Amino acid sequence: MSRKILLNSTEIHIILHRLACQLIENHNDFSNTVLIGIQPRGIFLANRLTHILKEEYGYENIETGQLDITFYRDDFRRRDAPVEANKTEINCILENKNIVFIDDVLYSGRSIRAALSAIESFGRPNIIELLVLIDRRFSRHLPIQPNYKGRQIDAINNEKVIVNWKENDGQDTIYLINNN
Repeated sequence: MSRKILLNSTEIHIILHRLACQLIENHNDFSNTVLIGIQPRGIFLANRLTHILKEEYGYENIETGQLDITFYRDDFRRRDAPVEANKTEINCILENKNIVFIDDVLYSGRSIRAALSAIESFGRPNIIELLVLIDRRFSRHLPIQPNYKGRQIDAINNEKVIVNWKENDGQDTIYLINNN
């Protein structure tokens, strides 16, 4: 097994600021926008972006949420081990809002399809956009593309992208792991 660093903490920092600026360009004052981190790993990215928008760019009233997609996935009954749900926390009305789904890695697109199904329980948004830190463009099973992406990589199927967050893993680093 080989492990290669795709992004170090400095590069991640730069990318997060670029993504925050892109959100500002498209959502102005965020008055009609909700940033929703997809559980489990998208919440770290959503929290970090929200912090940047509030602390470094002065946007105070940003609505956020966390969405669990466990039981909306098309493979949850196919697993050997019992599945454990994460927490969904959406404390605002989503009807006619602009939603930005936030996840760390876009791989097959199945998680985003599940998120689209799950969000229907909370109302009918005006639009839904997708922001990802890593876009694995050659691995898509569904026709889903991000509106915002930190880095696009060309990884083949036996390679895995691992995103480490300082808050959870002790460091900000993104690895490409080859299991051959």
